[in-house]
Amino acid sequence: MIHDEESRAPEDRYDVLTGDLSDRSKAAEIEAIGDRIRTIRERKGLSNDEMANLTGFDVETLSRIEANEIQPQLGTLVKLSKALDSAFSRLVSGAGSRVYSVTRQHERKPASRSTSSRGRSLYTYQSLAPEVQGRHMEALIVDLEENPDRETSVHDGEEFIYVLDGTVLAQIDQEEFELDPGDSVYYLSTTPHLVAAKKGRARILAVLYEG
Repeated sequence: MIHDEESRAPEDRYDVLTGDLSDRSKAAEIEAIGDRIRTIRERKGLSNDEMANLTGFDVETLSRIEANEIQPQLGTLVKLSKALDSAFSRLVSGAGSRVYSVTRQHERKPASRSTSSRGRSLYTYQSLAPEVQGRHMEALIVDLEENPDRETSVHDGEEFIYVLDGTVLAQIDQEEFELDPGDSVYYLSTTPHLVAAKKGRARILAVLYEG
């Protein structure tokens, strides 16, 4: 078996490792993160006006997120989790119930999508460790698209990005980098940052620490 795996072409080994996120997202319904946010907010007895004061987002944006009209970016979810006093990971992929997680490729949860403020699709992601309870890191496989609006993100935490496929454009503060497969970048999320496909699509392994 080891000999057979080693004899595969690099792209075949890559497919075995990551699967096809885009095909999986077509086969499974995109998870309704807005519903999860609304449920936690209502359980805590918070209004959207109070959430607006806590997060800096306007009430209309918050309402559209809860109605699943806007698919929040991961940085937005970090800010919402702080306001809700809830683990970031719970908003991303739900509350786990175990002290460890072994996630087989075919067992991954349905993909979630993030969009820009203008409704442009930016990336699709899947959690690789959704079963661990109380975790402070989130490991994700992310399919990136281009971000012509160049919207940057700022939030608490730290991020590690490892490029699996394609060319990634990373903007960290005022510097820009082009990252190819095998390249990586680590940065504090409090620094304005943007990670997108340079052209077409790219795929990364992302590990986010909520801080």
